[in-house]
Amino acid sequence: MISKDVYFIDGVRTPFGRAGEKGVYWNTRADDLVVKAMMGLLDRHPDLDKAAIDDVAVAATTQTGDQGLTIGRTSAILAGLPESVPGFAIDRMCAGAMTAVTTTGSGIGVGMYDMVLAGGVEHMGRHPMGDGADPNPRFLSEKLVDSDALNMGCTAEKIHDRFPHLTKERADKFAVGSQQKAAKAYEEGFIQKDLIPVSAASDSGWQVVNRDEPMRPETTMEGISDLKTPFRPHGRVTAGNASPLTDGATISLLAGEDAVKKHGLKPKMKMVSFAFAGVEPEIMGIGPIPSTEKALAKAGIGMDDIGLIEINEAFAIQVLSFIDHFGLEDDDPRINKYGGAIAFGHPLASSGVRLMNQLASQFENHPEVRYGLTTMCIGLGMGGTVIWENTGWRG
Repeated sequence: MISKDVYFIDGVRTPFGRAGEKGVYWNTRADDLVVKAMMGLLDRHPDLDKAAIDDVAVAATTQTGDQGLTIGRTSAILAGLPESVPGFAIDRMCAGAMTAVTTTGSGIGVGMYDMVLAGGVEHMGRHPMGDGADPNPRFLSEKLVDSDALNMGCTAEKIHDRFPHLTKERADKFAVGSQQKAAKAYEEGFIQKDLIPVSAASDSGWQVVNRDEPMRPETTMEGISDLKTPFRPHGRVTAGNASPLTDGATISLLAGEDAVKKHGLKPKMKMVSFAFAGVEPEIMGIGPIPSTEKALAKAGIGMDDIGLIEINEAFAIQVLSFIDHFGLEDDDPRINKYGGAIAFGHPLASSGVRLMNQLASQFENHPEVRYGLTTMCIGLGMGGTVIWENTGWRG
């Protein structure tokens, strides 16, 4: 348990764009995306003393080019924070932003920080996953990991292998549901309030990006049933039941109880516990199972106490393995009420704060729910989970 209360005050993100030359952010720098998100968050709190921010943690999986040079520090300077505010970079692959939150949150918990910014950015168009990486040959020569462990799609196929009752049909059905829930959340205005519009240049001129580009609300079971299986012949993982390659950035404001009072902040949720866990790299998608078990144990509660669940949909099969382990239903109403990464996209290191934004929004609409969790699988065989308490809970 954390010794001092840690509060999630607010979080925002850029709309997510499809990676690649046809994506809306192809001509936009990665650091400009996170700077735009950071400036948007600060604009929402105009009376906040920016010099009181103790640190800025920004995650990126591929820390090179416009995602390099200690991006937490450079983005803070570019966003107009005082030079007295330091910053740093984090890499835990998909859980980069989540780790930025738990690391700086821990600093608040032990009294070393009062207020921080934490988030992540990934421009998968400019920096494809693994680009420039040089894995140690011992990984394969000494059989420390299977070669499939370095390909996230292959790890998803291996979960299907291990749990044959988690069928492609179930994965496709879950994916269609994600698209439908995301479309409904947009219709009801739940997503837009945490989006910071971005002006992006393209060959046809400038455009204002104010909506997630990857969404495909027209998706049907019939439409995705025969899609190619790129990771193996006659496989089960397709573009229809996996998150698309995506560009985007997120940022959040965290504060301790003293800072909340001093600066008149209004917390959305309180951190209860968190945990990271390792699993076989070849089936990295099951990582949220042990990390959630650890986080629940640290919090002294059980899954029955969790009223809302935000789990990153890297692949539908990964979510199904979590659902199956905890004895939940595929359509459990607690899970990803607003849809997930299959619809919105998964810009790797930034996704953790998107989960938190959506959970905080759901807390606001469900004062009867006390606890919720955000969880995700992580490349190379890990999982991460954060348990949160609804500050608006009316028990």
